[in-house]
Amino acid sequence: MKEFQIAILDVECATGMKLAVPRNFISLAILGTLTSSALCQTWEREDVGFESIQSRARDLANKEYVAPNRDSLPAWMNDLTYDQYRDIRFNPNQALWAAEKLPFRAMFFHPGYLFREPVTLNEFTSTHQQQIRLAEAFFNYGPLVAKHGDLPADGGFAGFRLHAPINNPDYFDELAVFQGASYWRALGKNQRYGISSRGIAVDTGAEGVTEEFPNFREFWLRKPDADDTQARVYALLDGPSYSGAYQFKIDPGNVTIVDVKAVLFARREVKRLGIAPMSSMFWFGENSRRKFDDFRPEVHDSDGLAIRMGTGERLWRPISNDTGKLEFSFFDMEKCDGFGLLQRDRRFSAYEDGEAAYHLRPSLWIEPTSDWEAGRVMLMEIPATNELTDNVVAMWEPARTPKPGDRIEFSYRQHWTMDPDPSQADGHVVATRTGIHDWQPEQRTITVEFSGNALNQQSDVPLTPMVQCVGPNCDKIKIQGTTIQSMPEGRWRVAFQIAPTAEGGKLADVGPVELRCCIKRGENFLTETWVHRVIP
Repeated sequence: MKEFQIAILDVECATGMKLAVPRNFISLAILGTLTSSALCQTWEREDVGFESIQSRARDLANKEYVAPNRDSLPAWMNDLTYDQYRDIRFNPNQALWAAEKLPFRAMFFHPGYLFREPVTLNEFTSTHQQQIRLAEAFFNYGPLVAKHGDLPADGGFAGFRLHAPINNPDYFDELAVFQGASYWRALGKNQRYGISSRGIAVDTGAEGVTEEFPNFREFWLRKPDADDTQARVYALLDGPSYSGAYQFKIDPGNVTIVDVKAVLFARREVKRLGIAPMSSMFWFGENSRRKFDDFRPEVHDSDGLAIRMGTGERLWRPISNDTGKLEFSFFDMEKCDGFGLLQRDRRFSAYEDGEAAYHLRPSLWIEPTSDWEAGRVMLMEIPATNELTDNVVAMWEPARTPKPGDRIEFSYRQHWTMDPDPSQADGHVVATRTGIHDWQPEQRTITVEFSGNALNQQSDVPLTPMVQCVGPNCDKIKIQGTTIQSMPEGRWRVAFQIAPTAEGGKLADVGPVELRCCIKRGENFLTETWVHRVIP
């Protein structure tokens, strides 16, 4: 790369291509904003902000939807195998903002393989923006793709990732990845990628319709100042039913915080709109009755859904993969104070997997920062026979489905965390177990273990377990033998049995039942409420 001289108006790139830089853009102030990897681009005066992205989203919604062209890439890109695609790596020396030693860096993903709908990436400052164009100089092509075709003249990227010094002040770790449809993932200190988030969910699990996956078509990455502690990104979303504008403020740390602001414009009515959706993986855990031939005790990115209702009640719903069929759980409320898919079990011995490091996968906790009004949290569990794909979805579904032409605005804060109790219940569930003895084939034993400071405080008032059945089929079972027992490590175990009400009845004839369990001291509730659907 040639030195950039103030007197030169044609910037010559390593590829030999020249880009004209308008004379009125050349100033010492503007030159200071350009990075080495940006010298092959053209800066334009532009006021980039959430309002301008929102205006573009509104314009899209007023037009007929045009799907991205999945055949726009050269054949050699579309035909890349998994191994070939992995053999294309970004050149860290070309990372955006690396040469200026700024607090964040950006690296880009090569288009091709599964990622056939390139997205446009832009860099912007307070006064200017430039499109970042696809170039070979960004990438190192390994031996599996040493002989490849040309890159598109005006090609985009498959996405990007942000880096920041999270674990070590001298090393820029991966902080967040935006790649595929409207998905992103983030990391805090000492975390490994697991759960994913996405912009919106459209008709997820809705009967009689096909789920839509809107795309982030274009991104704007704000060039950070030297003292910035947050990265800022804007995104333009487009899909058959919705267009939208998104703002992300990403604050790295032990817990990485992502503040999300969005405005959607409805093209047409859908059956189900999901706000703040997240996807995770659960194959089996300590609560699983469906066993697999695997050396590991548990395999999952998340082991339960936590909810904090506007009434103050906290819920915990263990994830299950037992029935072999699609399962839905809905939690209606007038106001939601938070929800998320959590990975509570942090013991390495629970997983015994040094490569996947499931004990280091982050939990994702959502807190609304605007009025979401009434609605419900939806949990969808898809049957799985391996750990290769996400099979759990959680999201907020508004009570009122937007109509065509509606404008929908919402915001929320994401916590990518290792905290086992982000809902601040104090007393929280740490394990669910269940089983049947051969000598009691029509009686199922269930144990629920709780942990929390209030449970272990000295008091003359004893702890009291509460177990109840709610909803259909409750008249078909009886709950018996309820006990509470102190366990090692400050845990408290509630154990009980369920059996058919009818004399000589069979558990198999009962059908699914919804159970609830918590611990009280006197009139004070000390724990969140365990809620679980049990197939006796």
